Amino acid sequence: MKLRKSASAAVLAVLALTVSACGGESGNAGDTPGETGGANQPKLPTYTVASDVKVDSPTLKKAQQAGKLVIGAKNDQPFLGFEDTDGKRSGFDIEIAKMVAADLGFKPSQIEFKTVDSNVRETTISKGEVQLYVGTYTINDERKKQVGFAGPYFLAGADLLIRADEKGITGPDSLKGKTVCSIKGSTPLQEIKKPKYGAKTVELSKYSECVQQLLNNEVDAVTTDDAILKGYAAQRPTKLKVVGKPFTKEPYGVGMNKDDKALRDAVNDALEAHEKNGDYKKAYDATLGLSKSAYTEPPAVERY
Repeated sequence: MKLRKSASAAVLAVLALTVSACGGESGNAGDTPGETGGANQPKLPTYTVASDVKVDSPTLKKAQQAGKLVIGAKNDQPFLGFEDTDGKRSGFDIEIAKMVAADLGFKPSQIEFKTVDSNVRETTISKGEVQLYVGTYTINDERKKQVGFAGPYFLAGADLLIRADEKGITGPDSLKGKTVCSIKGSTPLQEIKKPKYGAKTVELSKYSECVQQLLNNEVDAVTTDDAILKGYAAQRPTKLKVVGKPFTKEPYGVGMNKDDKALRDAVNDALEAHEKNGDYKKAYDATLGLSKSAYTEPPAVERY
């Protein structure tokens, strides 16, 4: 890929009010997310937009001809993939999408974000309705039969969200007799129901309802992917925290056409480049890092 660089900048405000994840529905978590912010808050990076990008990718050529890159995303995950009332997108996944798009030659104004529900991701990608998909999308062999993946760019895992003053819960092995909330039918709920944990469970329809019960002292913890929990903790860093001991592995990748290897390689190149130049960590610090959860290096990309 030949790139001649020219500068461009895009900074989105990090706002968050509602959330859904891993099959959950959106909903208000209760109180206002006004704890984060201020002069000392980490700043989002800016991305240099490449020019004269030459990649032998039919997907990319279509986007270049149209003058825009259509990227599927979530719109209701705080500090991950969120859309405010003005239509502005923000969050860690949105930053990943922007840095990849920049290396493919697209300015922020040339990105069209399209909200895609989890249950139709493969269909939407296969039909070409989006060129890329960035939204807590776990790479697995079954999905690889239908779509291609670049990455992983983040290794998530089921974890626990607890109150900031909680001392008794230090991981999944300390849940005996504790009440844990998750959404009906979710993978983390099925995991935490296993007898070895000894936890009581509450099943609700929205993660936001679980978080509200946690804030109200009605449950002791909430479980789902740690990336999603970090978004909630980032909303209320003085009230909530993530334990930080994941007990499953969920490698997030960038979804795309299954047969477009050239595009997959180009996106992997972009992910590696932005980790190396520090953009990745800056994006994390200004989004999920506001949860006060420790930064960890992303996993190595898996090329195939």
